[in-house]
Amino acid sequence: MRAILVVNPVATDTTVKTRNVLARALASELKVEVVETTHRGHGHELAEQARLDGIDVVVALGGDGTINEVVNGLLSAGPGPDVPMLAAVPGGSTNVFTRALGMSRDPIEATAEILDLLRADQSRTVSLGRADDRWFTFTSGLGFDADVIATVERRRAAGRRASPGLYIGAAVREFTTGRGRRHPHLTVEVPGHQPMSGVFLCLVSNVNPWTYVGAWPVAPNPQASFETGLDLFALRKVGVTRMLGHLRQSMKHGAGPRGRQALTCHDVSWIRLRAQAPLHWQVDGDWAGQRQELILRSVPDALRVVAPPVRSGLDRPR
Repeated sequence: MRAILVVNPVATDTTVKTRNVLARALASELKVEVVETTHRGHGHELAEQARLDGIDVVVALGGDGTINEVVNGLLSAGPGPDVPMLAAVPGGSTNVFTRALGMSRDPIEATAEILDLLRADQSRTVSLGRADDRWFTFTSGLGFDADVIATVERRRAAGRRASPGLYIGAAVREFTTGRGRRHPHLTVEVPGHQPMSGVFLCLVSNVNPWTYVGAWPVAPNPQASFETGLDLFALRKVGVTRMLGHLRQSMKHGAGPRGRQALTCHDVSWIRLRAQAPLHWQVDGDWAGQRQELILRSVPDALRVVAPPVRSGLDRPR
């Protein structure tokens, strides 16, 4: 099998040693070319070319942003039988996608799992989301969550390292001082429901959990799965005490947060988000610019990935 290993050398937990070990391991079973990304969007370009070149497997080593770029490159012409399989190796700070697939959090162990799965000719197809013209693997959103990510990216550009503390600090600051909660202006539309206006927080999930705080999963949409459509947790203006209650519910195993100010939906085909003015938006945890309206759609069986089979009908990350 022909493969390309796309490496983001500046991903949080990716090192030259890890790259070399992975490359040697993959070369034992595959005819592999190793390419490092040099600029934003390079992963997209490499994956798009891999499809044109008839590559069998694209292996992505990096964080969720790197994987998102590769997915968008693979699917730039849409799903089809000529799309290479994706194998993802965790190399970032959070690695939501690989953990949702049930892969090891250790990149060396994850590579060994990928090789075992390839030897067994084992793969699966997963549903993905589209945010207008961008593919996403686990989440996309407009407003509060994207505001937090925009703040984090500014601080990372200034030299801060990605960490749970950096995200928590940005979220607390945005909640307490940002205009989004005090003057909520999002409207959410989903099939079968009346539009919900006055929303300040809208978390859209393609998998469960939505994200992690270190080892702790944050699961506002615990039924979300690669085997179903999109899930939604939307929240109107709430105070600090109520928000902390929702957060505690999201970090406990169970049905997820509920309340009079909340809207929850499972397995929907589309979600429309509208704002009164342009807001930040994010795709798989990366800032993507500003939009005033965003339409999110579920695309079943969009991509074949090298991953273990589904357990008990739902993806259960470890």
